[in-house]
Amino acid sequence: MVLDGGLSNQLADQGCDLADPLWTARLLAEEPEQIRAAHTAYLRAGAQVLTTASYQATFEGFARRGVGRAEAAGLLRRSVELAREAADAWSAPRADSAQSRSPAPSPASARGVDPGGGRPEVWVAASVGPYGAMLADGSEYRGRYGLSVRELARFHRLRIEALAEAGPDVLALETVPDVDEAEAMLAAAEGTGLPVWLSYTIEGRRTRAGQPLEDAFALAAGRDEVVAVGVNCCAPGDAAEAVRLAKEVSGKAVVAYPNSGERWDAQAGRWAGDAAFDPESVADWRESGARLVGGCCRVGPAGIAGIAAALRKNA
Repeated sequence: MVLDGGLSNQLADQGCDLADPLWTARLLAEEPEQIRAAHTAYLRAGAQVLTTASYQATFEGFARRGVGRAEAAGLLRRSVELAREAADAWSAPRADSAQSRSPAPSPASARGVDPGGGRPEVWVAASVGPYGAMLADGSEYRGRYGLSVRELARFHRLRIEALAEAGPDVLALETVPDVDEAEAMLAAAEGTGLPVWLSYTIEGRRTRAGQPLEDAFALAAGRDEVVAVGVNCCAPGDAAEAVRLAKEVSGKAVVAYPNSGERWDAQAGRWAGDAAFDPESVADWRESGARLVGGCCRVGPAGIAGIAAALRKNA
């Protein structure tokens, strides 16, 4: 299945100002129509999975802006609703879309085709970013925040529960920099009844915190709720080998959505380096075992359209 690309770069291209600690989450309250439009841009490009604007949305982050707990929970739910609205508007009309969708479906097992014979069915993945995303200082690319697994699980549990209440199809535990936080996020997701995918940000054959990828991917093995494990927000050149390792170690379907190849300079507050994302690389990812493929930061609708075209060509 084809995932979407970076939500932030598409919103920036639409003229949105994201120079804010809440990043894309700021728009949930102030410009929700822009989020819906960004989702639609990816659907036009061929995406079958929409990732919500909740990566950097947390109770703590909203509280610093004077947003109370009840309102913050509502904004988290709204991120799922906006993606669902875009998906429902895009998908072929159904007599009763709620009844036609099975509870907590898994994109890893879906064919992605509307049995009624229209556009491909669209799935909504609720984005759960790492603790470092809330800090807005680039520490999601380092991990190791000095918190225990229990403390991290407590941080993630409330936001995951709020997202789950809105009924996404899957929880995307993404851009995870180390194994401890992955363990905490999986613990926080227990009891929601939702499938999850677990996706690490990596450098070479290690997590950003320096752990071997074999250890990171092994965490998903034997967990029924994990429908896919893999990598995102990494250099495109690191994806194929990571996909192979994820498949070999976990026995799960594999998710892969690297960034453009540019690197985030947290001090300067901008991306640096050259883009190296080639949609044709999706053939190598699929050959290595990837089943959910897309792009992350700085990969826009054109890149996703390229992935969809490459998959059709190599089908």
